[in-house]
Amino acid sequence: MGRAKMTPVAIAYDFDGTLAPGNMQERNFIPELKLSPAAFWKEVKRHAEEHDMDEILAYMELMLKKANENNVQIMKTSFRNFGKYLKFFPGVNGWFDRITKYGKEMSLSVDHFVISSGLREMIEGSAIGKKFKRVYASGFRYDQHGVAIWPALAVNYTNKTQYLFRINKGIMNSWDNSTINKFVPDDERPVPFENIIYLGDGDTDIPAMKMTCYKGGRAIAVFPPKTRGAKERALRLVEKESRANAAARADYCEGKPLDKIVKSILDEVAARVRGRRAGESSNRR
Repeated sequence: MGRAKMTPVAIAYDFDGTLAPGNMQERNFIPELKLSPAAFWKEVKRHAEEHDMDEILAYMELMLKKANENNVQIMKTSFRNFGKYLKFFPGVNGWFDRITKYGKEMSLSVDHFVISSGLREMIEGSAIGKKFKRVYASGFRYDQHGVAIWPALAVNYTNKTQYLFRINKGIMNSWDNSTINKFVPDDERPVPFENIIYLGDGDTDIPAMKMTCYKGGRAIAVFPPKTRGAKERALRLVEKESRANAAARADYCEGKPLDKIVKSILDEVAARVRGRRAGESSNRR
């Protein structure tokens, strides 16, 4: 007998609050500008309201403005270095290899993706940056010296959904708008939506969760430990609003509820694939 064909599966993650506690900008960058996180985010909201602009673009513009005021250069290498200091929820560091291996044992080729409003260079520079096939996240354009000069990409809560379609169609960039809008029959897309799992922690992930569920995939509402009201909000998304299929604490250790939920979904995918192949084999007789 030949080796079983590998079936592609994609797990897409929000980053802040899902894989890592807090906002990544708060760990090193904002303190370096001698600002408090509360003051920075308050100014971001005020700036967005005053100019009727997207909050992600507002925070990116203010990062440039505040850095310039404090004579601090924002460089690509600096962001990557900031990423080295990011901390993660329990079990995250060993999660990706373990889940990929679990899938492989059932002939599933599991790839991991990030879809985040955070900064891609920080994510790529983190301890888990190399575990992702692609990081879809907000980022700056840099000049020839590697200095940030303009927001290049802002990923907000509504346009997160387009990156699910990029994964679905196998588009590993953020700029190709012709291919993403081209009609491709569902059975010809590299990663069927029913083989996509989305993990997110809050209201900003609702459109992506809803889209994943609507298209036949699975969405998991992750809630950080020791955060007041977080568990209740996550359960609301599942039990009252039907925007996610399951909720679990942000604990990625083996044997914990989140680990069991994701593995059970992979079990379902593998069983579905086996059933289809058995049916196709029977029809050929």
